Amino acid sequence: MTTTATATQQFMTTEQLLKDWQGHRNLTRRVIEAFPEKDLFEFSIGGMRPFAKMAVELITIGGPALKGIIENNSEAYNEEAFAPKTKEEILKKWDEETEVINHYFRQITEERFQETFNLFGQYEFPVYENVLYFIDNEIHHRAQGYVYLRALGIEPPFFWERF
Repeated sequence: MTTTATATQQFMTTEQLLKDWQGHRNLTRRVIEAFPEKDLFEFSIGGMRPFAKMAVELITIGGPALKGIIENNSEAYNEEAFAPKTKEEILKKWDEETEVINHYFRQITEERFQETFNLFGQYEFPVYENVLYFIDNEIHHRAQGYVYLRALGIEPPFFWERF
């Protein structure tokens, strides 16, 4: 097997990581769109939250966290900062936060990714670990959304179609 990479080359660039994250966000947006309005806010299984609450969590983490990292502000997490009443409000805020993520993510330097940051004043990890958590958390909640959609008899979007 021939390898062209050396130990000093990156596995992926930060721009590729952002593209991957935005692919996940695009897919999660399509999951939100797939829900009937009422079920988005009311349907749940096994004591889990309705998917609207999970979407709000994702909205109130990514952009605000990246802004905090760039501005070196470890203000507490505030999920109550956004309380939508309609699917349209969620999708509008989702799109706004996508641009916030693009804006702040691109300001994180390679060195800053390696630095420890006390996210929301309670999660002290290297910046890259926080970013990976944002992505992992979204995948986790999107999977819950898939279960809800299937339980409602709705075919969810294909998980491999992220762009």
